[in-house]
This record gives sequence, structure tokens and C-alpha cells, in this order.
Amino acid sequence: MTKLTLASYPHMLGFEQLERVLERTAKSGNEGYPPFNIEQTSDYSYRITLAVAGFAEDDLSITVEDRQLVIRGRQRDDGEDRVFLHRGIAARQFQRSFVLADGVDVGEAQMENGLLHVDLTRAKPETVVQTIKIKKG
Repeated sequence: MTKLTLASYPHMLGFEQLERVLERTAKSGNEGYPPFNIEQTSDYSYRITLAVAGFAEDDLSITVEDRQLVIRGRQRDDGEDRVFLHRGIAARQFQRSFVLADGVDVGEAQMENGLLHVDLTRAKPETVVQTIKIKKG
């Protein structure tokens, strides 16, 4: 069986980076925790919302690494001196990654009612017309 790649299409030049991004995204996994929403808030802005109930702001970190938005959560276990008769709320860590296109910038992040909101903006594309002069050989 032949693997189709973007290089298989001769009219699509310079899309090797896109192919690498798609492969990296496919390998990132489909963990279901924490649940999240992605919404488009305007033509050039987005909001990612993660349900992070039980996490404090200090338990969360948001970084951009190699065009990837990485949100990590790690709760401190303060239950050493507590005795649980039932522990149904797990203090577990997580990492969520989102691949960012060129021109997408991470704005502010805020916590509200157990939800972490991260705002993103995309630069408005400019229409560029370039005329190439043909030289005589």
C-alpha cells in the first residue's frame, strides 16, 4: 500500500511543514481529560476553554513550545493528614497540546467558575500581489 503525502501532489510546494504538523497532531493522542471546547469568537479570534475544576491558578501552566500551545495541570496532594472514607475526586495531572498555525498568537488566560479560558488571535491575512520580471536568457 502506498502512503499518500503532500509531496505526492506536484502543485503543492512548500507544504512539508504542514505534513509534519499533521503527523505530530496525530501522535499527540486522544486523552479525554480534561474536557475542552474550542470556539471561534470572531473572524480572527478563538477561545479554548478547559474544565479544570479543583485546580488553582498555581496548579496550571500555559506555554508555547515550537508553535504548540501546551497547558499542564498538576494538583498538589495536600491529603497526607486527611483520611478519606471515599475518594472519588482524583488529584491527577494532565497535559493538553494544541498545534498553532503561523500567525496565531496566544493572548490572555483567565479562570472562571472552574473553567480555564485561553484566548487566541490570528493575524488578518494581507492580499499580496507580486509581479515577477522575466529576464532574457
